[in-house]
Order: sequence, then structure tokens, then C-alpha cells
Amino acid sequence: MKIVFMGTPDFAVEVLRAVIDAGHDVKAVVTQPDRPKGRGMEMSASPVKKCAQKHGIMVLQPEKVKGNAQFEAQLRELAPDVCVVVAYGKILPASILKIPRLGCVNVHASLLPKYRGSAPIQWCIANGDRQSGVTTMLMDEGMDTGDMLDKAVTDIGEDMTGGELHDVLARLGAELINKTLASLENGTAHPEKQDDSRATYVKMLSKADGSIDFSKSARETADIIRAFDPWPTAFTSIGGAVYKLFSPSVGGTTSEPAGTLLFAGRDGAGFACADGRILIVRGIQAPGTRRMTVPEYLNGHSLKIGTVAGV
Repeated sequence: MKIVFMGTPDFAVEVLRAVIDAGHDVKAVVTQPDRPKGRGMEMSASPVKKCAQKHGIMVLQPEKVKGNAQFEAQLRELAPDVCVVVAYGKILPASILKIPRLGCVNVHASLLPKYRGSAPIQWCIANGDRQSGVTTMLMDEGMDTGDMLDKAVTDIGEDMTGGELHDVLARLGAELINKTLASLENGTAHPEKQDDSRATYVKMLSKADGSIDFSKSARETADIIRAFDPWPTAFTSIGGAVYKLFSPSVGGTTSEPAGTLLFAGRDGAGFACADGRILIVRGIQAPGTRRMTVPEYLNGHSLKIGTVAGV
């Protein structure tokens, strides 16, 4: 099949590789323009662009797609059978959705209609879900509202982080896309409308979302720490300094006020939560230091027991 691929981050790279490896004719890759990145703010290409260049595929990087007559003309000239869209980062207008002969197929990292929108991977862990998955769908003008084609489901382990689930779902998406493309090509696809009454939406993540609220239960707090590892990371203030926390679990009970640092040693650092349970973290990162285990940090630093975090 002749395919135009649209995507930007690492998650999309796995799907692009799967499409290439399956022997499809990828006519072009569309990705976000290069952006300044890092301390030196040097221009950096997206992971999808780097993958496309490695395979000698033409790359298009329009600043905007809506109302972009030149870009639409380029797509029409390519005459794709399908556009495969994975975390591209721009809304496609109807004029573009109509160009591919078989439509535009999106690979979305949730079990639709749940978690429409951005950052579904992190929010499903933060909300305490124990299952996630990938959905392929035929795109329409709505936000992840198109008819569903195929799904793949995976369990979320008790200690799984957002980064780990990202990698699992990227692999599932890579496996699922070729199944979906084959069904479209041979006419066996059975699009299923989404039940809008069961739909949920999630917002884009920001660094501020990582601020730990010890007035939540220990389990809720642990889920948030796992969800936002490695980005944007969960953090709290301890003794006036901001610490990032990792590798959480739920321990015993306490009557101390929420946020109180109860202990810090070889078993990690324990904080009181509002439900009377103890949040234990085994990983920590202080300002200006690397991420390390709590015992490693305590080799050269101290944490004052009784300090109330987050205030």
C-alpha cells in the first residue's frame, strides 16, 4: 500500500518501523518542524524525522496543516492509499482527511472511548487503572472520536511506570497497525462507532502536574509518582528544597499529619498520607544531583525526620 506517515515522538517511531518492515511503500513522512532543544537550544529533529532519514524517506514539516494549500497539494500528488497518524501533534482538517483513498488511520494509546486526548498513557496510571491498550481508528474531525478498527489490551503492573507502559504500548501499536492495514486493504475491516456516553478526555501534561499532594491516599500518590516517571516527574518540597521522588510503594499505617517524613534509610523514605497509610519511595533526586536510591543519597546527605513535605 502507498502510505503517508504522520508522527513525531518516539512512540510513533515503533509504528513507522513496523510499516516499513511490512513492505509498505511509505511515500513520505510528515512530522513537526525542528525545534530548539537542550541547554544550548540547538535545533533538533523529531525522532520520526530521524527514522525517516535513516530509511531514505522524504520528510515534510509544515508549520501548519489547516488551510495550507501547498501541503494539501503535496499530499494529493503523493496519492496515498492510507495516511497513518501516530502522535503527530496537529489536528487534521476534513480537506486532508479526505485525500487518502482508504482514509486516515490513527494509532491511539488507550482503549477508546476512554482517555481521548493527549497523555493517555500517564493519566491511566495516575487514575489507578490496571489495564490499558492501543486502539486503531478511522479519523474524523473530532478529538479521537473516529470509528474504531482494532484494539490490543495489556495489564498495568503494580510497579509499572509511565515510561515502561509507553514502551509496551508502542510495541502493541506496531503490531496492531499492520493488522489494521491488511483488513483495510482486503476489505475485511469492520469499523465500530464509539459510545460517546462512555468517553473520557485527558489534558496535556505539564511540569506542574507532578506536584505531590499528600492529602490524597498513599495509593493515589504512588500511582501519580509511577505515572509521571520519567516525565514530568513527581516532586515535593522537603525543608525548602524541591525533591523528585521515584519507585513508590504503600507501607503500613501512621497517625502523623499528611506529608510528614517518618523515616529515611535502607528501606527508602516514608511519608504519611491523609488516609493514614505510609507512602514509601526508594528513589530520590535532590536539586543539582542525579537520580539515585534513598540509601545512596543518604551516604552524603541527610533528610530531617519529622519535616512536613509539600509546605
